[in-house]
Formats: sequence, structure tokens, C-alpha cells
Amino acid sequence: MVLIWLFFLFYRTHEQKSHASDEKRIKFASELSSLEREIHMARHHAREQLDRLAIQRMVEENMALERHAVEEKISRAPEILVRLRSHTVWEKMSVRLCFTVQGFPSPVVQWYKNEELITPASDPAKYTVENKYGVHVLHINRYTVDLYTLCKFNIFLSNLVPLSYDVCFTHFDVQFLEKFGVTFATEGETLTLKCSVLVTPELKRLRPRAEWYRDGKLDSKWTKLYFGEGQAALSFTHLNKDDEGLYTLRMVTKGGVNEYSAFLFVRDADALIAGAPGAPMDVKCHDANRDYVIVTWKPPNITTQNPVIGYFVDKCEVGLENWVQCNDAPVKICKYPVTGLCEGRSYIFRVRAVNSAGISRPSRVSEPVAALDPFDLERTQSKLYKAGTHIEYLIHAEFLRPGTGHAGPPTNVHASEISKTYVVLSWDPPVPRGREPLTYFIEKSMVGSGSWQRVNAQVAVKSPRYAVFDLAEGKPYVFRVLSANKHGISDPSEITEPIQPQDTVVAKKLIVPSAPGRVVATRNTKTSVVVQWDKPKHEENLYGYYIDYSVVGSNQWEPANHKPINYSRFVVHGLETGEQYIFRVKAVNAVGFSENSQESEAIKVQAALTCPSYPHGITLLNCDGHSMTLGWKAPKYSGGSPILGYYIDKREANHKNWHEVNSSLICRTIYTVEDLTEDAFYEFKIAAANVVGIGHPSDPSEHFKCKAWTMPEPGPAYDLTVCEVRNTSLVLLWKAPVYEGKSPITGYLVDYKEVDAEDWITANEKPTSHHYFKVTDLHQGHTYVFKVRAVNDAGVGKSSEISEPVFVEASPGTKEIFSGVDEEGNIYLGFECKEATDASHFQWGKSYEEIEDSDKFKIQTEGDHSKLYFKNPDKSDLGTYCISVSDTDGVSSSFILDEEEFERLMTLSNEIKNPTIPLKSELAYEVLDKGEVRFWIQAESLSPNSTYRFVINDKEVENGHRHKISCDHSNGIIEMVMDKFTIDNEGTYTVQIQDGKAKNQSSLVLIGDAFKTVLAESELQRKEFLRKQGPHFSEFLYWEVTEECEVLLACKVANTKKETVFKWYRNGSGIDVDEVPDLQRGECHLTIPKVQYHLLIRNDRKLKLMIPKYFILMIERKELIYVKSMFERISIHFSRESKISSGEKMKIGGGDDVAWLQITEPTEKDKGNYTFEIFGDKGSFKRTLDLSGQALNLTLFFFFKLLDRGKVIGGLPDVVTIMDGKTLNLTCTVFGNPDPEVVWFKNDKTLELNEHYLVSLEQGKYASLTIKGVTSEDSGKYSIYVKNKYGGETVDVTVSVYRHGEKIPEVNKGQLAKPRLIPPSGASST
Repeated sequence: MVLIWLFFLFYRTHEQKSHASDEKRIKFASELSSLEREIHMARHHAREQLDRLAIQRMVEENMALERHAVEEKISRAPEILVRLRSHTVWEKMSVRLCFTVQGFPSPVVQWYKNEELITPASDPAKYTVENKYGVHVLHINRYTVDLYTLCKFNIFLSNLVPLSYDVCFTHFDVQFLEKFGVTFATEGETLTLKCSVLVTPELKRLRPRAEWYRDGKLDSKWTKLYFGEGQAALSFTHLNKDDEGLYTLRMVTKGGVNEYSAFLFVRDADALIAGAPGAPMDVKCHDANRDYVIVTWKPPNITTQNPVIGYFVDKCEVGLENWVQCNDAPVKICKYPVTGLCEGRSYIFRVRAVNSAGISRPSRVSEPVAALDPFDLERTQSKLYKAGTHIEYLIHAEFLRPGTGHAGPPTNVHASEISKTYVVLSWDPPVPRGREPLTYFIEKSMVGSGSWQRVNAQVAVKSPRYAVFDLAEGKPYVFRVLSANKHGISDPSEITEPIQPQDTVVAKKLIVPSAPGRVVATRNTKTSVVVQWDKPKHEENLYGYYIDYSVVGSNQWEPANHKPINYSRFVVHGLETGEQYIFRVKAVNAVGFSENSQESEAIKVQAALTCPSYPHGITLLNCDGHSMTLGWKAPKYSGGSPILGYYIDKREANHKNWHEVNSSLICRTIYTVEDLTEDAFYEFKIAAANVVGIGHPSDPSEHFKCKAWTMPEPGPAYDLTVCEVRNTSLVLLWKAPVYEGKSPITGYLVDYKEVDAEDWITANEKPTSHHYFKVTDLHQGHTYVFKVRAVNDAGVGKSSEISEPVFVEASPGTKEIFSGVDEEGNIYLGFECKEATDASHFQWGKSYEEIEDSDKFKIQTEGDHSKLYFKNPDKSDLGTYCISVSDTDGVSSSFILDEEEFERLMTLSNEIKNPTIPLKSELAYEVLDKGEVRFWIQAESLSPNSTYRFVINDKEVENGHRHKISCDHSNGIIEMVMDKFTIDNEGTYTVQIQDGKAKNQSSLVLIGDAFKTVLAESELQRKEFLRKQGPHFSEFLYWEVTEECEVLLACKVANTKKETVFKWYRNGSGIDVDEVPDLQRGECHLTIPKVQYHLLIRNDRKLKLMIPKYFILMIERKELIYVKSMFERISIHFSRESKISSGEKMKIGGGDDVAWLQITEPTEKDKGNYTFEIFGDKGSFKRTLDLSGQALNLTLFFFFKLLDRGKVIGGLPDVVTIMDGKTLNLTCTVFGNPDPEVVWFKNDKTLELNEHYLVSLEQGKYASLTIKGVTSEDSGKYSIYVKNKYGGETVDVTVSVYRHGEKIPEVNKGQLAKPRLIPPSGASST
């Protein structure tokens, strides 16, 4: 049973699963069937829709073709209903010329002035053309007439349009999107002018016709045209100067003609030879015959090259590549008759210019020309004649000529061209001519000779024109011509008038044109200037004009056009904004160039004055339910003059009419509009105004609801401005919200994104408290948009208006702020902006806030330069400075003035304000041979007008007997020689130099040991000099012991004579000797056979014991004591009951001639007997001194009294260095019992107290000296004198003042000044 039950259970489970699977399969099949039905229906509907569109397009095309057929039937020529009438107006008045015309298709109207086509695109400010319902109007703004003459305006009408597949008579709306601009190219390059065109509606089979014109004429075969896929293009495979001109793209439709124009400039290619001229242009062929053709061309502009001396003409048969030069010598005019052509062949020609440097590149080749007789061409042509209604005859023209026998003589023989070496004769064929081919023979005769000579005896001339060469210059000739055919030769023609070969063209009487008249330049755009000039008095056969320009002051002229223009007005493009230029014009014809016109007045390249552009970025800043506060951005361009204010218009959302908000101008970019209806929606538009007028209004704003703001978060920031756009960064500025919310604003968040991105990126993690932020790490070449959100305690407020898209890339030629110092030493920040106009404003700021502090800064702007001057620069001026220039394409920059840059500028400023004369050597001294002391200083250079002076101890010395002062300007050496240098000359020596504004000084301090050294050396040199004036010792007396134990005294003498007497002395008494001096060798000897030695020892009250070792001169109380030593080698000991060792208490010292013992701070314990022992190799010597009783008491009395003397406890430094302009304070502590007297000295003279020098003594012990605003003259020795009745001391301090920027003198730190003792009053020095 269990098995059965399990089997049943398994069966039921399997059945249930099978049933569920079938249900799923059925459901899937039904869904799939439904999906197939939906796809089928969708395909069906799509097919129906496509068929409907195809039928609709086919109907439109059929209707267009039928419309064309109908319109063709009703086409009629233009008919003028109301003609132009004459006008008489005042100068500078506006004129409107009107006429009415009808015709179908709509006639094309072209306006002309004095037979010259008027193109409004070339001068939109002067001419405006309108067409409304057949009424055509030419508006002339501020009419001017050259020299008050009459002008003739006429029109040209045409409606005959060739029928082609591309011609469309359906109305189209044509808009030019991406346009080609003014283009600069070079010969030999490839170029394509492109223009994107939006045509509505877009039909495949029907479309407008695109036509390209150069200077009003359809373009030549040297270009390739393309029009399709919304783009019209004109391609040049190889540019030549012939291609230069004003190119116009015209889109011809039923509704009229849409056109756009821009100029193409083609420069000369680099010459093959340096200095060679440019290639000629516009080579054309005229009067082609069987063997003769006249070639003409236009000369190149030679502004930067040497003048052209002639031209070479080359010819080449069509199909070949071998060029043959036609003329051996350069032809001087732009016209040349080429002979020797082969009849029936086609030729092309080119021309090369020649100057002193070489030959130019060849010109573009001419159109092919066939060497055929034009009469033969006419003779072989056929004419159509009608006979009746349905019969037409095609008759060869030759059969219409009557048959004749002998040919008649030619007529009208004349010289069509004359030069120094040839004459071109022309004549008319005989009449009747006949059917047979004609040849001609030319004969010449020199006037007065009576004989005729056939010119072309060997070659028959088939053309009615011939160039006669090999003529004698200056001799007159006459000519005649004979014709010939198969029947014979005719009679001669009539003889010409006498013709004399000369360098002129008789037929047209060409001469060099006169110079053009007054040249006037006017502003046009930021990179172009309009140049107009008066036509020359002699303008016959002009090819046109060349215009040159030059930067003012450069004297370098450049060509503005490279192909002659035939009108007296030209727009010079490619100029640098803000630069000043002058212009000149010269005329050109076949003979050559005229003189240059007078130069125009200088003009600064700036845009012409226009109305300002429209404001943008209208933002609602606050609303209280009855008024709205609006903010907006100023126009990008002010039109060349400052914006005077704004006008606001408003309207409710469901109204059509706009209403004026303000009748007077609003000067700010924020305004509150009053008297609004609550809960109503409004939109606004704003227009800016300047002196020219009111510009176009902005686009209408969003619909703003007039409902009071009550949210706790702040409102939007406004007036977002992007500046300092560089390759990877920019700076964003904004203004704080008008509505702050329920709490003050704590910061701002800056968001940005790429234009095509969806997610915003927050640039700063923490809100910034400034109203500016520098966004970095941007991608160069990408376009971004930005917005700002204000933050308060309630949260993040409304975001500002999204900024305009910003292309992140530094503009070419971006300028930055620079720092500098002017000639007067003033520190400034400068900025140059060539794009600035007269309406531009340079706005300086610190930390991106406008600078208004006139006490700290001074702003000076001249033209396109602006400078920010620091009046009293200090470290508070450190920071970030910025500048922005209005009415430009966002020109701005910033500069970080850090401490290092500030110090550099201050140093440079100090050098300019206090210029120093560079020194090669500071003030130094040297002792001359006579004991004179020379003080000298050397500068890098000194002018003859430099001045100088020497100052010794604050007293100027003058040139005289004691001080000989001189200057060598060529070497920059100033010196002073002191004849007698004595103990009174101790002190500070200073020399002061001035050369123009530059100054410098140098000081030398000779005080103390330094002075003693100089004095001793001076005295020594003086004594030596005096000594060497007569006999003197070159080596002083010395002795030595001989092997015989005798003492030999010897010396050397110089400057002796035979009369010189030698005398030996001993103990002051003369002695007689037998030894004779050797005068040749200068030696003198004395031999002492036996010597006695004595020793004398003295002691003084300073407890110093002295002993001579050999010979010593000891001065004690003006007594001279001579002592002889008796030991070769000795040792000395001091003892008191025991041997005394040297230490702090008792110091033992001495030298070669003295030995001493010094007891420091003696007391009662120091009583006793002191023994002084000398030990030698032959014995010893002992001396004892009793230091007790009265001697000790007297010593102690003086010692303790010395403790109460005046003294300086707080030590002053030995040397002080300080920068000029600072304040010096010398402070020390003094002591004494009773209180000492304190006196300050400068260079050993009592210091005179004033506002500059201040002295104080506080509490009787704190003494100080203050020097305010130290200068270089304050350098020197300063002394403090401290003394009471027990004595005192003097401390010296040397002060050295250095200038700002100079290297700080090195000073041994921690070295204190050493005091000098002053004895008590009434005491005598010993």
C-alpha cells in the first residue's frame, strides 16, 4: 500500500508540473503572437508614413516644376515705374535715393556711383540698400562730395537668369552660419574659402544657386566650386596675387539675393634671390594676329624692394613646356609686342620683373591665344539668313565678299607704339579686300634721304601690324605699306608723318601718373582702418593704387595690398589693436609708379563708435510681493564709448505690449522695479545706451513671479564674471545676494561642469568667504559653465544664473601684470592692453576688490597702459593684485606681491632714489716715503662734473698746504695727502662723492691701536727719509764674539763720501780706534779685546720687576739707564717662601727685555718678601723686595678707592652696524660712588644734542643715546665718559651705517668694547 501511495503521489506531482509547463508555453506563445502583431502594425504605419512623405515631396517638386513653367510664361523684362530724380543736398546730410521697378522674376538691382559699383558690404556704415515690395532705396549716411562736385548715381537691372537644374524659383530662407573671414595667404599655397549655409526648406532636386564673385565679377577658371550638404566652398589649388580681391558669395533665390563678402590678401612668395621683386600679375594678350601679339601686365608692389628696371616676357606653345624668352633686354613699360609667332599655333605667356638684386618669380600664365588673322576668322565664319517664314540659309561669309583682281593699297598707316629701338606700325586692310590671302611689305625712309628701303624683304607679313626694329635713335623716319595677293602687288599706301624713335608711347601718350592727393584714415574695427584718398590730377590709363602702412616711429613700410585696386577707398586689415599707424598711397600705370602721396595723420587702431551690445544674464535677486530687484550683466562691448546707463521694459506674461519702467537712465546693473501686482508673472528686457544711441535690447528674461521671498536660505549671487582665463585655470567673481535669508551668509560654493555634461562638480569642499575663487585643474580646449551658491546657517541657497560657456585656453599674446620702479624710484605695477579702446576702463583691485584708497595708491592710465603706484610701500601692501579692462574680450590678469619681490623692488627703489656711485676701492691709506699719509678712494667712473669733499672728525678740510686734495676723473681716483701726520689727526676720515644724482661715501676709522700703527709708521718713514738725506746706517750696530773671545762691533753705512768722518763713542765719550772703515763695502768695525758686564734692576710701585737680557733702553721718569747683560742663557723665578706659579691672582710675564710679576686685587695676605732670581749658565742673580708696612697700605688705599670710581657695568658692543633710515639706541648701566658724571662724545668731541641726538640718564644708572633716522654721516666713533672724584673710564663704540640693499658688514658678535681708565681728579699719571 505504501508503494502504491508513493507511486500515486509521484504521478500527481509529475502531472501538476506538466500542467504548469503547458500554461507557461501557452502564455509565451500568446505574448509572442501579440508582439508580432504590434511589430507588423508598426511597420505598416511606418510604411504608410514614408509613402505619405514621399508623395508629399513628389507633389512639392511637381508643383515647383509647374510653378516654374508658369513663371517662365509670365516672365517679363524689368520696367521702371518711378525713376530716380536729382537731389541737391547739404554736405554731411543723409540722402535716400528711391525708385520703383517691376518684372518677373524679381529684377536684380545693382547701384553705381560714377560708373563704379556700390557694394554695401565694403562700407556698411555709409551705404544701406533696401527692397520692399518693388521699391528700392539707397540710403547714403552723411553724404560727402569730394571737392563739392556733382556725383551721378545710376542702377543696373537684370532678371535674365540662365535656366539650369540648380535654379530654383521656390522661395527659400537663406542664412549664413559659419562665414569665412578676412584671409591672408601667400603665393603658391592652397586655400579654401568655406561658408556654412542654412537653407529652409531643404529640397534635394531644387535648391538656390551659389555664385562666387571676385571684385564684382564671376571668378576665373583657377578655382573649384562646391555647393552641397549645407556648405559652399571655393578652392584655390595654387594661389597667385591675381587671386587677391573682395570675394562675395551670393545665394540666388526667388526672394532675392543673399550675399556675404570678405577680402583675400595674397602676399608675395619668398624671392628666389634675396632682394628680387615680386612677380608681375594679370598678364593678358591683345590684338593677336598670325605672327604678332601684344602682351600687357601689371607691375608688382615694390614697397620693400629696389625699383624695377624692366621686365622679361616668355612664351610657350600650348602643350609644350619649353619657355622661350622673347626680349633680350628688359622692357621698361608693362606692354610688349611679341613677334615671330607661327601661324595657327596657340601660345601662353608669362612675365618676370628685374631689379638690381635679380629676377623675380614668373607671373601666372596668360590665357592661351592663337596666332591667327582676325580677318581670316571673320572670313571663315558663317551667318544665318532667313528667306521667308520657314526657310533658313547658312552662308559662308567668304562667299559674300566680291571677287577682285589686284589688291588695293592699305589705308590708315600709323605708328601705334614708339620706343627708343622700334616702332610698331598699324594699318587697315585694303577695301575691298577680296577673297585671296593677303601679305604686306613695309618700306622705310629716313627723312631727307630720298631713298626707300624694304624692311621685310625676306619674311612676308600677314598681319596688319608690324614692329620695325634697327632704327637710329633720334632720327625721323617715314613709312609706307604695300599689299600683295596672287594677282600682284598693290600701289604703296600714303606716306606716314615723320616718326622719331623715342622713349614714349605716342598713341596713348602715357606718362607716369601724378601722386594721389590727401590721404585720410578713419577707424573701422579693432584690426582694420579705412583709408581714403583724392585721385591724382593725371589719372589717365591707371592700373590702380597701392597702399602702404607703417607703425609710427618705426620707419618700416609694409604693403597693404599686393594687387592694384581701381577705387579710391580701401580697408586695410591685419593691423595690431591699439597700435598707431600712418598710411601712404601711390598710383601705377603701364609706365610705372607715381611718387608716394603725403602720409596720413597717425591713427590708433580701434573699433569705430557704435551702439553698445545688449545686456544679458537678467536675474531676480529679491521680491517682497510688490516689487522685484533685478540684476544683470553689462554688455560685452560698449561700442567704443562709455555706457551711460540702461533702460528697462516690462510686461506681464499674458500681455503683448511692453511698458517702460524708467524714463531716466539707470547707472548701475541692479534696480528695483516697483508697483507690481502680487502673484503675477512678469518678464523684462534691458537695453544699454552710450553717446551713439541705445543698443539692441536683451532677450526677454524668464517669467518671474511677484511673490514675497520668505525662505530661510539666501538668494542667488549675481553678476558672475569670468576673468584670467588661462590654459588650465580661471578666476570666477560674483556679488553677494541681495536676499540673505534668516541668517548671515557664511560662504559660497562654486560649481562647474563641461557644457555637454550633466553632473555638476563642486570646486571647493569648504565654502569660501570671499567673492572670488580660482578654479584650477581644468582641461585645456574644453568649454565649461559655472554657477555659485550662497550658504548660511539654514543651508545652501538658490544658485546663481549659469554663466556663459567659457572656452578654457589662454588667448594668443596674453599679457600679465608686471612690476617695476620708475625713474624717480616709485614702485608700481603695470599692465598693457593693446585691445583697449577709448571707452575701456582699467580697474585695479587687491584681493579682487576695487582699490579706492587714495592715501596708499595712485592709478595712472595713459592710452593702453595703466600703472598702480604705491605711495608709501610697506609690508602691509603684500597680497594679490588684479586688473580687468572693460570693453574688451575679457582681458584681465593678477599678480602676487610676495615678500621676496617686495624686497627686490624696495632695493631697486632705494638705489634709484639714493643712487650710489659704484666703488672699486673703499677709502684706504698708505704711508709714503717722506712720512706723508695718502688717503685715497677709487670709483668705477666719474664725470667731469662730479664733486667731492673730505671730512675729518665732522669737519670738512679744504685743499691747501697741509691737505693736498686732487681727483683723477679718468681713473675715478680721489686722494688727499697729509704732509704731517701727528697725534692730533686721530679720528674718523670720510670722503663724500656726488655725480649728478648719484652719491656715495666711504669712511675710515683711525682710533686707538689703528691710529698708533699709522702714526708710528709715518714717524718711522719720516725719520728714515731724513736720515737717508746724509750719511746713514744701512745696518745698525751689532756685535759678535770671535773665536779669540773678542767682541767685534760692526755696522754698515751708506751715502758716504771721502770727507765723511767716523767716530766711535763709549759711555758718551769718544774713543780713538785704529781700524779704518771700508768705504767701498760700506763696513765699519771695532774690536774689543775684553768686556765687563753689569746688571741694573729697578722696581716701581706697580709691583713690576724688569731685567734686561742683552741691551735695553728703559725710560723711567725721564732717566736713561744703560744695562749690559752678563749671561748667554738665563731662567727667571719669582718666590715668596716658595716658588710662585702664574695664575689669576698672580700673573707672571715678560719678554726678551723685561720680566714682571703682577698681583691682582692685593690684600693683607699678600704681605711679605718677594724674591726675584735669575739663573744662567755661569751663575745666578737674586733680588728681594719687602712688600709690607707703608708700601702695602698705600697700595690697598688706592685699590679700594678705584672700586668706587665711575665705570660702565653693562658693556656696550665694540662695533654696531645699522641700515640707514632706522633708529639707533645705545644703552648701558653706569656705576660710581658718588654718582658719576656721564658725557657722550662723537669722534672725541662733545655731542651736540638736538632732535636727531637724544641723551637720557634714568635712576642715575641707566644711560642711553638715541639717534633717530641714522644716515651715512652718523658713522664714526661714539664714546661715553663716566667719572667721579675717584676716577672713571671711557668706552668707545664704532657705528657703521650701510644703505638698503648693500651687503651687511661682518661683525664679531659678542665682542664688548674695552674701557679706558680715567685717573681721579688731581692725580698725576706716571
